[in-house]
Amino acid sequence: MSYAVIVTGGKQYRVMEGEYLRVEKLEAEVGSTVEFDQVLLVGSGEDVRLGSALNGAKVTATIKSHGRADKVRIVKFRRRKHYRKQQGHRQHYTEIQIASIAG
Repeated sequence: MSYAVIVTGGKQYRVMEGEYLRVEKLEAEVGSTVEFDQVLLVGSGEDVRLGSALNGAKVTATIKSHGRADKVRIVKFRRRKHYRKQQGHRQHYTEIQIASIAG
């Protein structure tokens, strides 16, 4: 089974074929195909390639859905200073399924 390390949304992900993954929001329609060409590593068992030798490597994925993550509460509090601040945040994400790893 082959695997790869890709970069998307400023983060690195270790992916395998057939795997479902939540990444930062991608501007594409549900059901469309996306190619990730920033591949840092491709490996299968004992054969591992990384670095500048991966110029032609690509990872292809299908977009399954878009959504928003659970709410994260941010609380800032200073004791004895009459200061309390609350804020919430819900991050947008795109759920993808890895179709193929070419490299």
